[in-house]
Amino acid sequence: MEVGAMETTVLVTGATSGLGLAMAAALAEAGARVAVSGRSGERAREVAAGLPGAFGVELDVRDERSVSRAVEQAWSRLGRIDLLVNNAGLGMRTVNPRFMTEPRGFWEVPVEGFRQVVETNLTGYFLVAREVTPRMLAAGGGRIVNIAVSEATMSRAGFVPYGPSRAGSESLSRVMAADLRGTGVTVNLLLPGGATVTGMLPDAPAGHRFLEPEVMGPPIVWLASPAAAAVHDERIVAAEFEQWLRERVRRGTAPE
Repeated sequence: MEVGAMETTVLVTGATSGLGLAMAAALAEAGARVAVSGRSGERAREVAAGLPGAFGVELDVRDERSVSRAVEQAWSRLGRIDLLVNNAGLGMRTVNPRFMTEPRGFWEVPVEGFRQVVETNLTGYFLVAREVTPRMLAAGGGRIVNIAVSEATMSRAGFVPYGPSRAGSESLSRVMAADLRGTGVTVNLLLPGGATVTGMLPDAPAGHRFLEPEVMGPPIVWLASPAAAAVHDERIVAAEFEQWLRERVRRGTAPE
């Protein structure tokens, strides 16, 4: 699938590894011009060098000034940003490296670790979208895709602060969609549909297989394409994307 005859421009946050890199690669290979962002500008440039038509941008989503500089740089080089993919995030390993085998009660979580995860996974989504949205509105439209996780993660024992941060970012996305309804700027949620090999999880136990990050490729390319122009306030599970798309076609809400 290609993103369309007109060159689509994309900013992906947290795009130097894991889900972000998989989505940036899929979009670039489909013909989009992609700004690959990460906290390390050097790493972002190295990754972008391996993708067709991509370039690297230093972006710390927790820092308002960094966000402002990065969005300005990306918009200037791309001429516009058609699609923002809010993906940058920190996982449970940052506060408890053994969270899968030795979960901690919320009262044992370091305060600073809690703040860092929430500032990245929730405040970061807000700051980047806040910077990009007025530009999209002035340009007459745009698309925002916020990366989410399974609902079980939001209530699982030992998952503070990751679970609450992702629940907050999902709620933020729904409110963003409500605020932007009818404006020409669409907002959707995309999640893998299971534990994924991203570096945030320990190795899979014997007999268990994690999803590969590439599962995010087909849905994010579709969400950047003309076929998704009217898609708004949807929660799309990447592992079930083909089935979801077939159902849309069956209902007559999507072109074949």
